[in-house]
Amino acid sequence: MSDPMDMMIGLEGAKRDAEAAAAHAARATELEQAGDRPAAAEALRQAVAADITNNDMVFRLAYALDLLGEEEEAIALYERICETPPAPINALMNLAVLYEDRGQYAAAERCLKQVLETSPNHARARLFMKDVVASKDMHIEEDTERDALKRKALLDTPVTEFELSVRARTCLKKMNIRTLGDLLRITEAELMSYKNFGESSLSEIKRMLAAKGLKLGQGLEDAHRAARRQIMESLKGSGKEGALGKPVSELQFSVRARKALQLLNIQTLGDLASHTEAELMGVKNFGQTSLIEVRERLSEHGLALRELDS
Repeated sequence: MSDPMDMMIGLEGAKRDAEAAAAHAARATELEQAGDRPAAAEALRQAVAADITNNDMVFRLAYALDLLGEEEEAIALYERICETPPAPINALMNLAVLYEDRGQYAAAERCLKQVLETSPNHARARLFMKDVVASKDMHIEEDTERDALKRKALLDTPVTEFELSVRARTCLKKMNIRTLGDLLRITEAELMSYKNFGESSLSEIKRMLAAKGLKLGQGLEDAHRAARRQIMESLKGSGKEGALGKPVSELQFSVRARKALQLLNIQTLGDLASHTEAELMGVKNFGQTSLIEVRERLSEHGLALRELDS
């Protein structure tokens, strides 16, 4: 197959000879009738080379190449025809089909929109547009689903598969952190709150995550959502479910405790109960006094801070 760009450069520089072009075109018609498509396409090449300004001839060549499976050249020629407004409807339709076959749904949609702008009731364009839009949406959904499956596979990767020291692995095992997803749902402060978990293990884990473009705590909201659902289930039928939606702003918290809750974007008692002590203690200026205060407010409503498995 010829290079489409080389072909176009050659055609642009060709001599414009309408008489020679007509002769080659007539020969192409004879060859087409004889069923010799490759030879007919070559005759059309010569016709176009003789008169590149004849868009009808360029269209015939593009169509012939399309039938022979020479898609690259056919697309280059159809695109050339469509560059000069008004773009021929038949060229736009054929170009849309080629784009759609190659999975270039947005480009196919653009061609069909041009057709419908000129001829709003073009039946074939209207039907094809529905197919193209549906294919584009399906393609997006497939990509989204594929990305979701890849993400799930990554998050389900056991931490034992990563290059970590024996001490770091032992600590994670004691904390019941089995997968990468578990690790992303925990904060630096929570890790450091565990006995025997030191700065060296923390640095080691942070380096490992950084190499993968990840960081501690980025999956924390998932953990909070899961905790809120779990709390809701545990309170079902107890009459205490309503307390979960109570705004923390209505409770008598000290200024220091209130600021910490604002920094963590904690709006309700349910939000607060989904957090751990270590998360709260990781906030600057949040100390033991504030922690006791939070425990007391939660206890008054039959709630408690989330506890990590150990």
